[in-house]
Amino acid sequence: MKKIKSNQVINGSFGSVWVNNEKWLDIEEFEAKVSIDYEDVNMAEDLATHKKMTGWTGEGTLKVKKVYSRGAGLLAVAVKKGITPEVNIVGKLADPDAFGSERVAIKEVTFTEFMLMQFAQKSVGAEELPFSFADYDPIDLISA
Repeated sequence: MKKIKSNQVINGSFGSVWVNNEKWLDIEEFEAKVSIDYEDVNMAEDLATHKKMTGWTGEGTLKVKKVYSRGAGLLAVAVKKGITPEVNIVGKLADPDAFGSERVAIKEVTFTEFMLMQFAQKSVGAEELPFSFADYDPIDLISA
């Protein structure tokens, strides 16, 4: 196996996020992960506990610099009316020094909370938007 050089480790500074086709340039951090649900399966004459996948859960977090009222702008009016806004996210990480780029589409996004207002003296503002999702498509993946 060929030795990996340190400059080929991907740098998060080259990450981008689009929410409903709008590029959010104030993005600080982005995470989307899938947790797999399993049920234990026991077999005759086998002491091991095997696993059967029964589903999955998608969760993530968007953290933005406080430039705009991102959460309130996207959710406040709809939530008060009892409406779940339709939201899709595309995340991209494309460090020009790395082996390639990765991109993923996250669909059926439901935000689990948003901040109406928060501030602290002598602090730069940020806003965290945790979410769940019910569908995803890897568009580009980095491979060896």
